[in-house]
Amino acid sequence: MSLIPQRLFLGVSHSVLGRPWRDRLDAAGLGRAEALAQLEGIPDTLSRLLAGRGVEPNEALRFLEPRLRDLLPDPATLTDMEAAAARLAEAAQRREKVAIFGDYDVDGACSAALLAGFLRQAGAQPRIHIPDRLIEGYGPNSDAIRTLAGEGATLLVTVDCGTTSHEPLAEAQRLGLDVVVLDHHQAPELLPPVTALVNPNRQDDLSGLGHLCAAGVVFLTLVALSRTLRRQGFWAGRAEGEPDLLAALDLVALATVADVVPLKGLNRAFVRQGIAILRGRTRPGLAALMDVAGLDGPVQPWHLGFLLGPRINAGGRIGDAALGARLLLTEDEIEARSIATELNRLNQERQEIERQAVLEATAQADHALMNLPDQPVLMAASADWHPGIVGLVAARLKERFRRPAFALALNGEGGATGSGRSVAGVDLGRAVREAVEAGLAVKGGGHAMAAGVTLAAGQAPAFQAFLAERLAMQVAAADEAEALLIDAALSAGGANPRLLAEIDKAGPFGAGSPEPVFVFPAHRLVEAVEIGSGGHVRIKLKSGDGATVGGIAFRVAQEPLGRALLAARGESVHLAATLTLNRWGGRESAELRVLDMARPG
Repeated sequence: MSLIPQRLFLGVSHSVLGRPWRDRLDAAGLGRAEALAQLEGIPDTLSRLLAGRGVEPNEALRFLEPRLRDLLPDPATLTDMEAAAARLAEAAQRREKVAIFGDYDVDGACSAALLAGFLRQAGAQPRIHIPDRLIEGYGPNSDAIRTLAGEGATLLVTVDCGTTSHEPLAEAQRLGLDVVVLDHHQAPELLPPVTALVNPNRQDDLSGLGHLCAAGVVFLTLVALSRTLRRQGFWAGRAEGEPDLLAALDLVALATVADVVPLKGLNRAFVRQGIAILRGRTRPGLAALMDVAGLDGPVQPWHLGFLLGPRINAGGRIGDAALGARLLLTEDEIEARSIATELNRLNQERQEIERQAVLEATAQADHALMNLPDQPVLMAASADWHPGIVGLVAARLKERFRRPAFALALNGEGGATGSGRSVAGVDLGRAVREAVEAGLAVKGGGHAMAAGVTLAAGQAPAFQAFLAERLAMQVAAADEAEALLIDAALSAGGANPRLLAEIDKAGPFGAGSPEPVFVFPAHRLVEAVEIGSGGHVRIKLKSGDGATVGGIAFRVAQEPLGRALLAARGESVHLAATLTLNRWGGRESAELRVLDMARPG
């Protein structure tokens, strides 16, 4: 499949957002879609969706029904896995005090809860420590490790962090702790000398599992650990029995979606089966969180990223970082409701803080682009921004200006803590790691699409210049390739719950498996009105046969798309959108999530 399909969709070369619309399927993709329809009997629209995601006809049935038992690898394919499982098994046998040091995001909370829940059931004594973002920063730190050692821990396990934490982990060993690292972040060649470091992105790992989030790595570790204990006869005769790992897939699914790792292979199976468990509402903390988030009806993949994930993150962003892990572990429904309510409150507070910061950051970016329109990487900074929301601010800048962006929270000593978000085709994490190696940042790293950094006083200008130089060609290539890829054309009448059920078979959608984009050609925009305080625009389309479908464009009222929608009321437009299921008053209907607009002709 070509990365840049050449055929313009409906001849749109310049939408209101300045993008060409292209058919996701090139000639080979169209042939693949036809083969899926004819050889496998798959409906046309679903065939196009599968073909657009690289599914070959002989893979279709397995893709549509991903099963964990077919896709789960032997955990031993991961470097250091056997050493990690052996040391964790020893901790269970000896009922050791195990300190679990996690990151303060959703992946970190889920990873910590996964490991702690298993170890607790196996008879060990786990103690979770999630660092305070403001006081401790990201990753293991020596002060916290000294405290954990003082409490009697004999084993330290870092989850979703630790790969580059040389000095803190050396301190742990000086204090007599064994160390196991379970991580997935990009890794340098030189690693901390620990008992085991399991990370599919370490340079000597050949497992091919670099797309897993940390919770996925922890899950495979628990598979290996359970197998090791089984071989040792550990589970025989124990009243509580062997932990049901499949029941923990709700946490793996949540982390996989929230951490925006590619939804391919094993990750698809994690999410599909994890969502089935989430729908059973068996974990009190997540059931309570669904209630406070107003989640009604069956759980969908987007609920994890937009309703549940942000609320768990809110504790680590502006509140008590340990709240998320506590919520996921508790068996007490009263405590679950209390924590969920507090996380919901913190999320509302976070939204207002973020709104103000985004306004300021956007103004800074606009000013910077007036002076240098072609700068490849944007950077905004303020001493008033909470470090917990800079990643969200960077994401908004990236979305608006369609190039990599960093947002920095300045401290009182001239330094800064920042987060960056990237666009497809631009590896931000690697560039940040190179900046650290060049002495232009105190610490930093991450993934291709997201990175974090700590800067000392005076480093910000040189850091930005370094990123601009390193990433200029990647950004230019990404900009050249940028187009809105369209899966199919629909009419208002064709957008219905039956179609959504068909589309769902190709899911879950997310990173690496883009949500289907449909175009509604030459429909009349009979309604376009700004609603609420968030700058959303509600619309209604009517096709030539009189059928209508409603939709919404989020946070665009003051943006080019929002202004174009409001100005086009009563006119014929081409509208690009994704589809979602709307439940209201006991009825189900399809609803559009508007992405772009173009004028016919």
